[in-house]
Amino acid sequence: MSDDELSPLEVIRHYPPHGETLPGLLASRAAAIPGAAFLTDGSRTVSWAECEARVGRLAAGLAARGIGDGARVAVVSRNRIETVLLLFAASRLRAILMPLNPELTAAEIAALLDHAQPAAIFAAAEALGTRRDALRKSGYASRVFCFDGAREQAEDFASLGAGAAPPACAARPEDTCLLLYTSGTTGAPKGVLHSQRNFVRAGEAFVERMHLQPDDRLLCVLPFFHINALFYSLAGSAASGATLIVAPRFSASNFWRFAARTGATEVNIIATVGNILARRRRAEFVPHAIRKLYGAPIPPRLREVLREEFGIPVLIEGYGMTEVPGAINQVWDAVPKPGSMGRAARHPDPQRPFAGLRVLDEAGRECAPDEAGELWVKTPILMQGYFRDPEASIAAVREGWFRTGDLVRRDAAGEVTFVARLKDIIRRRGENVSGAELDQVIGSHPAIQEAAAIAVPSELGEDEILVAAVLKPGERLNAADLARWCAGRLAAHKLPRYVAFVEALPHTPTHRVAKHRLRSDPGLTRSAVDLAATRPA
Repeated sequence: MSDDELSPLEVIRHYPPHGETLPGLLASRAAAIPGAAFLTDGSRTVSWAECEARVGRLAAGLAARGIGDGARVAVVSRNRIETVLLLFAASRLRAILMPLNPELTAAEIAALLDHAQPAAIFAAAEALGTRRDALRKSGYASRVFCFDGAREQAEDFASLGAGAAPPACAARPEDTCLLLYTSGTTGAPKGVLHSQRNFVRAGEAFVERMHLQPDDRLLCVLPFFHINALFYSLAGSAASGATLIVAPRFSASNFWRFAARTGATEVNIIATVGNILARRRRAEFVPHAIRKLYGAPIPPRLREVLREEFGIPVLIEGYGMTEVPGAINQVWDAVPKPGSMGRAARHPDPQRPFAGLRVLDEAGRECAPDEAGELWVKTPILMQGYFRDPEASIAAVREGWFRTGDLVRRDAAGEVTFVARLKDIIRRRGENVSGAELDQVIGSHPAIQEAAAIAVPSELGEDEILVAAVLKPGERLNAADLARWCAGRLAAHKLPRYVAFVEALPHTPTHRVAKHRLRSDPGLTRSAVDLAATRPA
């Protein structure tokens, strides 16, 4: 830390108390730095004071339409400033923002609408067609607003609450403010609930993690339906009084130019984003002001490129899940141990205990240092539970400890190294894809008797999807036809890269597919059709 920088604790104490609510956090920063920029997308900039005023009017418009305590407000859009305004406005009314991936198919969105039954849906113009089809498939009626003006039986977002006086703020720290859907091992997406207190404390912890300063400018290229964008970039900006730069999405061709033009000083990425940038560095790179980066993970070769070729001096790696955000991270002023994700995360205030970690064997006993075991996390920002799934909520937490399902090693100094995922989850393009969901969808093809999806290594980091399929007797099917069939039923990030037709799948004694045997078969990928190689250039 340089002499003119504030410590993380000084940063959060630089502002008036906020009461651990989102409206309180916004009001605190608007009172202290009213004219400073809070949000920008490169063409529009919203100050803290202007944001508070717009949020008040928006909350009035929502309240006038009967949206209040516990109501869900869905958003189907790429990143935009309006989503942030909606989050703060809904929180003022004790309502819940429910951001959805706009790349999901109509059938996938329909299932989530049926489950959550939002009081209103806010969509970008390009997502209105999918939203319309989703509503038709679900049969669920909901008020619809368009961010880009009134059209297709959708009200104009801009007119919502125009000229209205802000309603009284009813927010409490324990009120749920976010419903985030994430895939579970059963194949059905689970809705993770988080409180306003969780959001605020996660942001303060990110101030500690990245030593954020009020003059920082955080570039957000990860999507707002993702825990990273919400609980780290957005919450961290709000907690530190910094500026959030909202990019619609990650664009490799425009990343460095956009970062330079907007004066970004910090950015969060996933491994795939970093590896794409590394591959295209000679064509796309331009000088920039980014001096710190948070990634999950940052492999050694990528770390070298980010520091030596892209000139980013501070690289912090960490670990978290939608249910337990920001549980582990590398320490700011320490040399990271190679391969380590870091140690238990901390809050800027040493009087506020934060993340606790346990590594347990299959019998529930504490593992010795450097022994592999399952990671359990205890944190004050643990999810409130899974929406409308009390059984899964109870199963996930034991005496305040969340079972991650991830295999790790922890050394005597507390450094944690990731080993493998215990759950049947494929990590692709920054999203968790349920292998069980793919098994079910692909296995429903009329020509397929049984299918199993597994993760295989990707040249961009994270995972690629391989599907091993057994055809029904007498049926014929090629990989390209299967891919086209899947495209109408699965989001793009869930589509398989490889397809292998096999005579039989291995099974356990209980007749479940033994996926560990598929993963250990080196010949499976070699014999599979690489759909990426068959697509037109």
